[in-house]
Amino acid sequence: MHSQILKELQHTHDFAVINRKGERRTWQVLVITFLTMALEITAGTVFGSMALLADGWHMATHVTAFMITLFAYRYSRVHADDGTFAFSPGKVGVLGGFASSIALGIVALMMLVESGERFLHPHLIQFDEAIIVACFGLLINVICALLLKDHDHSDSHHHKHDHGQHHDHDHNLKAAYVHVLADALTSVLAIIALLTGKYYGLSWLDPSMGIVGGLVIIRWSYTLMRETSPVLVDESVAERYKVAIQKAIESDADNRIADLHIWRVSPGHFAVIISVVSHVPKIPDHYKGLLKNIHGFGGGNKLSHITVEVNQCLGDGCIDAD
Repeated sequence: MHSQILKELQHTHDFAVINRKGERRTWQVLVITFLTMALEITAGTVFGSMALLADGWHMATHVTAFMITLFAYRYSRVHADDGTFAFSPGKVGVLGGFASSIALGIVALMMLVESGERFLHPHLIQFDEAIIVACFGLLINVICALLLKDHDHSDSHHHKHDHGQHHDHDHNLKAAYVHVLADALTSVLAIIALLTGKYYGLSWLDPSMGIVGGLVIIRWSYTLMRETSPVLVDESVAERYKVAIQKAIESDADNRIADLHIWRVSPGHFAVIISVVSHVPKIPDHYKGLLKNIHGFGGGNKLSHITVEVNQCLGDGCIDAD
């Protein structure tokens, strides 16, 4: 009984971002970074090089960030269909991106503190050795960046549907990519400072470049945090989305929206709850149909889950003010 209508009304609540190619590339980057980290820490300990040790432990923070990225991917896959989350684990990748932005900010603060300390207490710099380390680190970062670049959209999709989403929707992979860029920037600035110090004696440029790099990375961290945090806390979406919904509903008959709630259930996907008042109410599917082709949801964004409450307006108090 009711089986046919129940089947028509039921639909998927799965909006998780599944990016298998991005996940594979992140694994490759993790292995490369981990091996480089182990080599630098071992060599630094054996040869007594502070430059090697510092770069090795710096890479360790990025290894941690990549592990967060991979955990988020796996967790989203495992729980994609088990009903653990009301709207699927669509925000797990966003949470991974947010956690990585925090880690990125911590790395930047450590760079600022260490650079400031070296201004106050200059260290003896072994230029030749340090330049080799910085160039080696830059090479590794370029390889990792090439592995991750553009793979946040080439194979990403929301589980079972919606292939080819807008490229910035995979905040999880974007966070990993930013970590690689941050490390590459650190290496480039270090090479410039070391070459200048070696040939022109401007050793003060070494901590100066550290401060510049730290400030740039803090800005990257803040940008990533600003992109992910509104999704996590269901921050009110841009007014244009609400206006588009209201216009689509109220341009039909004498409909008026009494209550409207809209939020992101995952990157690129919105859920909306609408309470409609009308003299001649119609079935919910009628109002859902009005929202199918509304404008204002560009960049791959869409209304993926719509709930409509319909109320009939009776009596003198319901006379349209227009």
